[in-house]
Amino acid sequence: MTAIPLADRMGRLGTESAFEVLAKARALEATGRKIIHLEIGEPDFPTPPHIVAAAVEALQSGQTHYVPAPGIPLLRESVAAFLERTGRMKVAPDRVIVTPGAKPIMFFVIMALCGEGDEVLYPDPSFPMYESITSFAGATPVPIPLREGNQFRIDTDELARLITPRSKLLIINSPHNPCGSALTREDCDAIAELAQRHDLTVLTDEVYWAIRYGGEHASVLDVDGMADRTILLDGWSKTFAMTGWRLGFGVFPQQLVEPITRLVINSVSCTSAFSQFAAAAALDGPWTEVEEMIAEFRRRRDFIVAGLNDIPGITCLEPQGAFYVFPNITGTGLTSAQFQERLLNQAGVAALAGTAFGRYGEGFLRFSYANSVDNIQAALEAIRASLA
Repeated sequence: MTAIPLADRMGRLGTESAFEVLAKARALEATGRKIIHLEIGEPDFPTPPHIVAAAVEALQSGQTHYVPAPGIPLLRESVAAFLERTGRMKVAPDRVIVTPGAKPIMFFVIMALCGEGDEVLYPDPSFPMYESITSFAGATPVPIPLREGNQFRIDTDELARLITPRSKLLIINSPHNPCGSALTREDCDAIAELAQRHDLTVLTDEVYWAIRYGGEHASVLDVDGMADRTILLDGWSKTFAMTGWRLGFGVFPQQLVEPITRLVINSVSCTSAFSQFAAAAALDGPWTEVEEMIAEFRRRRDFIVAGLNDIPGITCLEPQGAFYVFPNITGTGLTSAQFQERLLNQAGVAALAGTAFGRYGEGFLRFSYANSVDNIQAALEAIRASLA
């Protein structure tokens, strides 16, 4: 077989371990093994029927052609109205860009702003694409440790020490994947002050905005002056159980709208037409099913946290949002990778090593509780038995 050499930049591009573990789990299932899936981060609820109906109606009415690259006007207006109605921000629709999934927002922002010699600050542990895309762009990823002693929130004093003259972009995520932590208003004030003092652009990933358990959502966008240097990343996947629809959006400072739109044109042309009508129906429609989903996630959170804390060698903080727990497993004497493998191969439980989210994830494991209480109970029993 003739070798086809890859460009050097491909060596800097990582992957998402959740899909690797899913593939291993599926392979075990193919042999007849029963696997409880706590590795994949997607709601296990159906997309609400009125959203599906809007997509069907759009297809039947001929919405199957190219649309404007940044999104159809109807949806951009719906996003702006939704953000204002929910008290998050007031923004003109022409600052909204719709993309096929939220990941392109990360990709486009980092590729547009960062290159050789620039540094990108990002939380660690965190969504692995932050580091991967930064490296691919030729910039230098600089991890901000999230420590259990600080409830897995950014320590702004530590952040201040990591900022250098080469720092270009700061990525934050709240509610947080994988830790389930949430920034406080005081955290956001301190982060905003640092960003303004050091002239940093901020990418705030708030894709889990709706899935929080008590208290108001805090964002750097609440701080005066931050809208001019902050990109908001959000989407439909988590809030409306629409992961397979591949729908995300970004809200950009005005000067970034044109260059980001150019990246959309050069990469995906536009987001599928019919799905954007479904996205508008999601934002404009009833909220009852979202509330019911979040209430069920809260019930599962309470159940899995109590269960994990009852297993010798494991301790677990209570997450404030998203649908993940990030327990400390150092008391088991196993590394994160060893525990992940033992759970999958011996206990039949698919989970992710904390190191899948960065080197500061060592000693932890991520479980997604986007599964039934019955399955979570079975997983807890299997975990306990594997450590006996």
